[in-house]
Amino acid sequence: MKFTPLDIRQKRFETSFRGYAARDVQGFLELLAAEFEEIVKESIALKDELKRTQMELERHLERERALQQTLVTAQRVSEDLRDAAKKEAEIVVAEAELQSEKIVHAAHQKLVQVVDDINELKRQRSRFESELRSLVSGHLKLLDAVTDPEAESPVRVDDNVSFLAPKKAGTP
Repeated sequence: MKFTPLDIRQKRFETSFRGYAARDVQGFLELLAAEFEEIVKESIALKDELKRTQMELERHLERERALQQTLVTAQRVSEDLRDAAKKEAEIVVAEAELQSEKIVHAAHQKLVQVVDDINELKRQRSRFESELRSLVSGHLKLLDAVTDPEAESPVRVDDNVSFLAPKKAGTP
């Protein structure tokens, strides 16, 4: 059973012979009611403060949960970004390696082509030198044949090319 300060103030006791002094009882009850009223007011104030504190605690807990979720999300995003950057770096490295292999292969092909061209030029030079030597040798032989070292007479060009002139009719 709950008592209020009003219940205490309104409580009346029956008087009996040789009972307590009514004025002392009434005074004590009044003091008790006043003290009880203070305790009730303080209790109400403490309950209100407790509610405010609990609401503030709930807000703080809510913020803490939000911050934890934000932190977890930030960590996930950070890990995702790091993973994506790592994958992108691996792709770039792989592409660079592939490109370098293509460049090396192309350079090797170019080297093979240049070596083939050099060998072909060497063959052509050798053939040209051989043909030139043959031509010079043939001209020297022709020159030796045309020039008689025993006859020191000058050779006439007309005599040497007369076989090329057209023959006239009636001449053998």
